[in-house]
Amino acid sequence: MAASYESPTDYIQHHLTFLTHPVSEGGFWTVNLDTLLTTIFLGALSFGFLWLVTRKATAGVPSRKQAFVELAIDFVQTQVKDIYTGSSKMIAPIALTTFVLVLLLNAMDFLPVDIVTWILHAIGFEHYRFVPTADVNTTFALALSVFGMMIFYSIKVKGLGGWIHELFTAPFGKNILLWPFNLLFNAIEYLSKPLSHSLRLYGNMYAGEIIFLLIAMLASAAIGWAPLATLLNLGWAIFHILIVVLQAYIFMMLTVVYIAMAHEHH
Repeated sequence: MAASYESPTDYIQHHLTFLTHPVSEGGFWTVNLDTLLTTIFLGALSFGFLWLVTRKATAGVPSRKQAFVELAIDFVQTQVKDIYTGSSKMIAPIALTTFVLVLLLNAMDFLPVDIVTWILHAIGFEHYRFVPTADVNTTFALALSVFGMMIFYSIKVKGLGGWIHELFTAPFGKNILLWPFNLLFNAIEYLSKPLSHSLRLYGNMYAGEIIFLLIAMLASAAIGWAPLATLLNLGWAIFHILIVVLQAYIFMMLTVVYIAMAHEHH
């Protein structure tokens, strides 16, 4: 497939171009429709599956689907109990939701990009990117959602006045002369969380996408390179399974850590 493009740069740029729709006149604000549609579809698919399994759950011998879901829930609950010591019963569901969604979004990187692109071209789609987490807009949206929950739980646990008081008096002390330094320190800490949370996931998935494209170009570089490219693609795909799962796990764990930190008093 890569051989049909004028140059390697043209091939990579084509596969890294989003299907966009302008929101404002002149195109200053745009929506990446491919990211949005894929995320909505995978969200409905994953949580629809979990809902159906839990709806049909029985107390007797579980089916394979029920056993799989129970293992996932037990795994997440164990991880949450090791970190979160608060009383809210919503943290484990939030963690499970985060892990399942991010895992499926990451797993889109395993689609054979040239074959799927060829099919989409046949039905009229010129551009379409399949990995929502390789779009920084997606990872920032997820990270900002976690950031919002962190602020919500901080205010819920400490009260609005207590949270604001903590911004000005921790960690250096309550002296009024230290208020600007405390506020600056806390502002940096708060801003760094969604930045690191989003960019870690984005960077790993974007790099994985690029490597798959580079391997695909190797297959068209010269006659006889296809077997080597196939072997490399298989090897990278197997290794990428670890990256896909690990990044979903890290994103989930950071979500739990940030919410747990929101319950701490200084």
